[in-house]
Amino acid sequence: MAENKNKNQINIELSEEVAEGIYSNLAIITHSQSEFIIDFVKLMPGVQKAKVKSRIILTPEHAKRLYKALVDNLKKYESVHGPIKDAPSHENMPPFTLGGPTAEA
Repeated sequence: MAENKNKNQINIELSEEVAEGIYSNLAIITHSQSEFIIDFVKLMPGVQKAKVKSRIILTPEHAKRLYKALVDNLKKYESVHGPIKDAPSHENMPPFTLGGPTAEA
């Protein structure tokens, strides 16, 4: 039975560089029929130019799995730490244009 368990196991390598992470305080999401693109941006107060720090490209199916995993993890987090306050809206910010339908998170 242990052999079956090992066949389904995936070994994931995490390099030191990637393990450090990249800070982002804005996510811009665009999509086409075949993919979702999430650009993670670092936006600094008073600076008119923001940099995309990382871009992740997902299939629609994987984007939906990510959405479900985020919902599940947010519920678990809030059950331990209490409700997360909604971030202030970005109504006073200029629009970001990277092409395609856009949503912010």
